[in-house]
Amino acid sequence: MRRLILLRHAKTERDAPSGEDHDRRLDQRGETDSRDMAVWLTANGYRPDLALVSTAVRARQTWDLLAPHMPDTRVDYRNALYNADALDIQHLIRDLETDLAVLMVVAHNPGLHELAWRLIGHGDQRERDELAHNLPTAGTVIIDFSGPWRKIGPHSGTLKVFASPKRLRLLSDARG
Repeated sequence: MRRLILLRHAKTERDAPSGEDHDRRLDQRGETDSRDMAVWLTANGYRPDLALVSTAVRARQTWDLLAPHMPDTRVDYRNALYNADALDIQHLIRDLETDLAVLMVVAHNPGLHELAWRLIGHGDQRERDELAHNLPTAGTVIIDFSGPWRKIGPHSGTLKVFASPKRLRLLSDARG
């Protein structure tokens, strides 16, 4: 079995001081949400063997806040993830020459959201309906596959879980 964790970077400032989108940084909420997602991921046993991370500042900062919770995870920064569409990301994954079991991709919308929709063929309908609306900042989609990475394709995965900081807060509030 292979597991893919797609994590959208956390909430950012509107504009970078440089004026370049690539340089936008996390805001305070983004930092908090990144830490919350890191705690949730590790508490639930979702620890990647490898993280492919966009070179955009906001994606790198998101990873930097996750990394202390995942000390055994290797990281590979990929410029190709910045502004990548769903097929670009899928090809990056399929071209991995590795037998790792759990892969994380930290990148951007709309590519991540479109990729999740492209790959998910099965899973809880309520979770799928929630994901249909949006993959919010710091949103995480976990998809399981039965074959090797080079075989992933349309509707070949099963949605394990869709989580976001807002969904985690609602769950926590419901528990009391």
